[in-house]
Amino acid sequence: MAVPIEYPGPDRTSEPATHLQEPDVDDAVEALYAADLRDDGYVMNLTRVWAHDPATQPALFELVGAAARLAGLDLRERGLLVTAMAATLGDAYCSLAWGARLAEEVGPASVASVLTGADDPDLDARGLALVRWARVVTRDPNSTTVADVDALRAAGFDDQQVFGLTLFVALRQAFSTVNDALGARPDRQLVEAAPEDVRAAVTFGRPPATSSSQATTGPLSPRR
Repeated sequence: MAVPIEYPGPDRTSEPATHLQEPDVDDAVEALYAADLRDDGYVMNLTRVWAHDPATQPALFELVGAAARLAGLDLRERGLLVTAMAATLGDAYCSLAWGARLAEEVGPASVASVLTGADDPDLDARGLALVRWARVVTRDPNSTTVADVDALRAAGFDDQQVFGLTLFVALRQAFSTVNDALGARPDRQLVEAAPEDVRAAVTFGRPPATSSSQATTGPLSPRR
């Protein structure tokens, strides 16, 4: 008989990992946790939130992926949109996770500019258009104008791509909102993996966990 895998829970001696109790580990939850351990080396606090209905996270990210493909977004462009959205929303979790990934594409200083609401002079017109659009869609979607859409068109996006990237931002915002509302604290590993410029720029959102459920030496996955 196979020995069940034990998934270490968060250290609750200092602060809870989320506002929710740990879900019972059935086959679906086990698969979700196993994917984290395989890709990241530890079970993320946000995964413990989504484990209350394991089918919802992959369903949401199937839509996120479809939106990214429709918009023709590469990793750098997805990172710009997620980081600008997360910072505008005040979501420290995705700001740290995607800020570290984006730093590999554009450099930590440019990421810090995005996180602090500045227009980075080193970004090209396409990148600046994405950052500005993500900010306005997150902050006040009713304030957008035709001129805002024209800026995206001028940067090379057609109307179908504009729809796709807007859907991408909205879905990523929904993901962040669930994590933040249910108290998911950014994992200590995310903080340690982020460049200093990125860590210093994330002055908002929930404070990171002071300890982690399991140490990791593996690479961070861009799947979330």
